[in-house]
Amino acid sequence: MDPEVDTTQGGLRIDGRRPLELRRIRLRLGVFSQADGSAYIEQGNTKILATVYGPHQPRGKSVSSMTKATKGIVNCQYSTAVFSFGAGERKKRPRGDRKSIERAQQLKHAMEAIINLELFAKSQMDVFVEVLQVDGSEFCVAVNAATLALIDAGIPIKDYAVGCSITVSDKLLGDDDSGKSTGILDANWVEECSPGVTLSIVALPKVVDETETKSSVILAHGAGQRLHLSQLESLRLRALQGCKDIRTIIDQAVKDHLQIFVVTTALDK
Repeated sequence: MDPEVDTTQGGLRIDGRRPLELRRIRLRLGVFSQADGSAYIEQGNTKILATVYGPHQPRGKSVSSMTKATKGIVNCQYSTAVFSFGAGERKKRPRGDRKSIERAQQLKHAMEAIINLELFAKSQMDVFVEVLQVDGSEFCVAVNAATLALIDAGIPIKDYAVGCSITVSDKLLGDDDSGKSTGILDANWVEECSPGVTLSIVALPKVVDETETKSSVILAHGAGQRLHLSQLESLRLRALQGCKDIRTIIDQAVKDHLQIFVVTTALDK
C-alpha cells in the first residue's frame, strides 16, 4: 500500500484521521484471574495484553542480587506473537531476539520509574507483555497496557507511564503554515513504514490542575532515518500532548473499573 496521503480527501490520513488525532482506544482491566494484575488494550488495530505477577520472593538469578538490596526488582518480558503481523508475514521467534530484549529493557526502565520500589525491598515483580497484533506504535501501547496491569495488581505507582509516538515523513501530512513538517501522532503500520523517522516518547504527564499538565520524559527512542535537532523540541511537545490525551482516557477507564469493583464487592457482601 502506498503510504502517501490523498490531499483531495480533505487532508486526512490513510485511515481518515487528522495529523494529530489518536486512534480509537479500547481497554479492559482484570482480564485474567490467575494473574495478580492484567490489562488488554486495543489502539487502532494494535492489540496488547499485559500481566503482572507479584510482589513475591525473588526467583532464579534475582536471588543472589537481593542480599543487600534496599529496593524491589522489576523483571520484564516482551513477546510478539508469531501471528501478530498478519497473513503475509510470520515472526520466527516470539521472544529472545535482539528487538524483544531491547524492548523488554526499555519497558523495565519505564516501570521502574513509576513503581515505589522502596516499598518492596527484597521483592520481585514480573511484568509480561504480549503483542497480539501489530499495526504501529506497539511499544507505546505496551507501556500503557503494562501501567494498567500494575494498577490492577494494586501496586502503588507514582504516576501513569504513558507512551505515544510521532512520525515525520515527507510523504505524510502534518505541515505547519511555513510548510515545515510537524509529524503525525500515533502512526499505524503503513505510516511507520514510510520513509522517515518515528519518535516514541514515554512520559509522566502529571496533571497539576484542570488547566495545566506538567510532563517529564522518562524514555525516548527513534527509528528510521536521522532527525534534525531543530525539529526535536516541536515533536517532543506534540508527542507529550498525545501522552496527555491518552492519560485522560486511561485515567477515566481506571475510575470506571474501580467503581465497578466497589459495586461488585458491596453486592457480594
